[in-house]
Amino acid sequence: MRTKREVARVTELLMGLSLGLGAGVTPGALLTLVITASLRGGFRSGVRLACVPLLSDLPVVLLAVTAVGALPQVLLRVLSVGGGLYVVYLGVETLREARTALPPRPGEDAPSSAREVLRGVVVNLLNPHPWLFWIAVGSPIFVSAWDRAPAYALAFVGGFYLVLVGSKVALAGAVGAGRHRLTPRGYRLLLGASGVLLAAVGAVLIVRGLLFPVY
Repeated sequence: MRTKREVARVTELLMGLSLGLGAGVTPGALLTLVITASLRGGFRSGVRLACVPLLSDLPVVLLAVTAVGALPQVLLRVLSVGGGLYVVYLGVETLREARTALPPRPGEDAPSSAREVLRGVVVNLLNPHPWLFWIAVGSPIFVSAWDRAPAYALAFVGGFYLVLVGSKVALAGAVGAGRHRLTPRGYRLLLGASGVLLAAVGAVLIVRGLLFPVY
C-alpha cells in the first residue's frame, strides 16, 4: 500500500507530465523552429532545438520562483514585442530560403547547428509564454511542493520537462524521417509554410504585446 509521501510524489509527477504535454504540443515559435530544423537537417537537428528549453528556461524558472508574479506588466510587453519582431525576422528569412531550397540528401546535416540552437534560445527567452507559465502556474506549484518536500518539487519539474522536450523530440523524429521523400517543390512548400507560420506567430506576439494585457 502506498504511503502518503509516495502518493504526493506521484501526484506532483502526473501534474508535471500533464502540463508538460500541453506546453510541448501547443503551436508556437519554438515548435515551428523544431519542425523547420528537422526539415533542414533531420532528426538530430530537430532534437537540438527540442532541447532548447533545458538550456534557456533555468533563468526563467529561477526568476519566476523568486518573484512569483512580481515581474511588471511593461517587462512582459517588451518581451512579447521584442520576441515577436525576432520571430517575424526568422520567418522572413525562412521564406527567402524556401524559394530556392532543395531537399537535403541522405546523411546531410544542417549547416550550422550552433546557430540554430542560439536562435532557439533567443526565441524562448524573448517569448513571454514560458515567463507567464512559470509565474502564474509553475511557480506556485513548485513552491507549494517544495514546502512539503523537495522531492515533490523535483518530481513536478522532472515530469514537466520530460514530456515538454519528449513531445518535441517525437515530432522531430516524424518530420526528419519523411524529409527525404519530398520533391523539391514539396520541400519548398513545407519550408515556406514554416516561414509563414513563424511570421504569423511573431505577429501575434507583437499585437498582444502592444494592444492587450499580457496576463
